[in-house]
Amino acid sequence: MLAAAPTPLISSLLDLDRTLWGDPAADWTIRMASAKTDERTAFWDTYGSLESSAAGAWCALVYEARHLGAIRLERLRLNDLDGARDTVASMAAVLAQLT
Repeated sequence: MLAAAPTPLISSLLDLDRTLWGDPAADWTIRMASAKTDERTAFWDTYGSLESSAAGAWCALVYEARHLGAIRLERLRLNDLDGARDTVASMAAVLAQLT
Protein backbone atom coordinates (compact mmCIF):
# COMPACT_ATOMS: atom_id res chain seq x y z
CA MET A 1 0.00 0.00 0.00
CA LEU A 2 1.29 3.45 -0.82
CA ALA A 3 1.50 5.70 2.25
CA ALA A 4 0.56 8.82 0.27
CA ALA A 5 -2.57 7.29 -1.30
CA PRO A 6 -5.85 8.68 0.14
CA THR A 7 -7.37 5.20 -0.06
CA PRO A 8 -5.65 1.79 -0.18
CA LEU A 9 -4.03 1.23 -3.57
CA ILE A 10 -2.78 -2.10 -4.94
CA SER A 11 0.67 -1.45 -6.32
CA SER A 12 1.69 -5.01 -7.27
CA LEU A 13 0.69 -8.68 -7.24
CA LEU A 14 3.05 -11.41 -6.09
CA ASP A 15 2.99 -15.17 -6.63
CA LEU A 16 2.95 -16.73 -3.15
CA ASP A 17 4.78 -19.91 -4.22
CA ARG A 18 7.81 -17.93 -5.32
CA THR A 19 7.81 -15.16 -2.77
CA LEU A 20 6.91 -16.87 0.50
CA TRP A 21 10.20 -15.91 2.09
CA GLY A 22 12.15 -15.17 -1.05
CA ASP A 23 13.63 -18.67 -0.82
CA PRO A 24 13.58 -20.91 -3.91
CA ALA A 25 13.70 -23.93 -1.56
CA ALA A 26 10.09 -23.14 -0.61
CA ASP A 27 8.94 -23.89 -4.15
CA TRP A 28 6.99 -27.09 -4.91
CA THR A 29 9.36 -27.91 -7.79
CA ILE A 30 12.30 -28.09 -5.40
CA ARG A 31 10.35 -30.41 -3.11
CA MET A 32 9.51 -32.73 -5.97
CA ALA A 33 13.11 -32.74 -7.20
CA SER A 34 14.15 -33.76 -3.68
CA ALA A 35 11.40 -36.34 -3.17
CA LYS A 36 13.12 -39.39 -4.65
CA THR A 37 16.57 -40.53 -5.61
CA ASP A 38 15.93 -41.30 -9.26
CA GLU A 39 16.46 -39.49 -12.56
CA ARG A 40 15.44 -36.29 -10.76
CA THR A 41 18.89 -36.10 -9.22
CA ALA A 42 20.14 -34.73 -12.56
CA PHE A 43 18.24 -31.53 -11.69
CA TRP A 44 20.83 -30.71 -9.01
CA ASP A 45 23.70 -30.89 -11.53
CA THR A 46 22.67 -27.56 -13.03
CA TYR A 47 20.60 -26.01 -10.23
CA GLY A 48 23.20 -26.44 -7.51
CA SER A 49 22.72 -27.82 -4.04
CA LEU A 50 20.39 -26.53 -1.35
CA GLU A 51 21.70 -24.82 1.77
CA SER A 52 22.94 -27.46 4.22
CA SER A 53 23.26 -25.29 7.34
CA ALA A 54 21.15 -25.74 10.48
CA ALA A 55 19.02 -22.77 9.38
CA GLY A 56 18.54 -24.32 5.93
CA ALA A 57 17.50 -27.63 7.49
CA TRP A 58 14.98 -25.85 9.74
CA CYS A 59 13.52 -23.96 6.76
CA ALA A 60 13.27 -27.23 4.81
CA LEU A 61 11.16 -28.71 7.62
CA VAL A 62 8.86 -25.67 7.65
CA TYR A 63 8.48 -25.90 3.86
CA GLU A 64 7.77 -29.64 4.09
CA ALA A 65 5.03 -28.99 6.67
CA ARG A 66 3.48 -26.42 4.33
CA HIS A 67 3.67 -28.84 1.38
CA LEU A 68 2.14 -31.67 3.43
CA GLY A 69 -0.73 -29.36 4.36
CA ALA A 70 -1.29 -28.59 0.68
CA ILE A 71 -1.16 -32.30 -0.18
CA ARG A 72 -3.72 -33.06 2.53
CA LEU A 73 -6.09 -30.36 1.23
CA GLU A 74 -5.75 -31.63 -2.33
CA ARG A 75 -6.47 -35.20 -1.27
CA LEU A 76 -9.53 -34.07 0.66
CA ARG A 77 -10.67 -32.05 -2.35
CA LEU A 78 -10.42 -35.22 -4.44
CA ASN A 79 -12.30 -37.18 -1.75
CA ASP A 80 -9.21 -39.35 -1.16
CA LEU A 81 -9.72 -39.84 2.57
CA ASP A 82 -7.14 -42.63 2.87
CA GLY A 83 -4.56 -40.43 1.17
CA ALA A 84 -5.42 -37.53 3.47
CA ARG A 85 -5.02 -39.82 6.50
CA ASP A 86 -1.60 -40.89 5.20
CA THR A 87 -0.34 -37.33 5.58
CA VAL A 88 -1.02 -37.34 9.34
CA ALA A 89 2.01 -39.47 10.24
CA SER A 90 4.23 -37.53 7.86
CA MET A 91 3.13 -34.23 9.37
CA ALA A 92 3.62 -35.56 12.90
CA ALA A 93 7.19 -36.60 12.05
CA VAL A 94 7.99 -33.16 10.63
CA LEU A 95 6.41 -31.34 13.58
CA ALA A 96 8.34 -33.54 16.03
CA GLN A 97 11.58 -32.38 14.43
CA LEU A 98 10.51 -28.73 14.62
CA THR A 99 9.69 -28.81 18.35
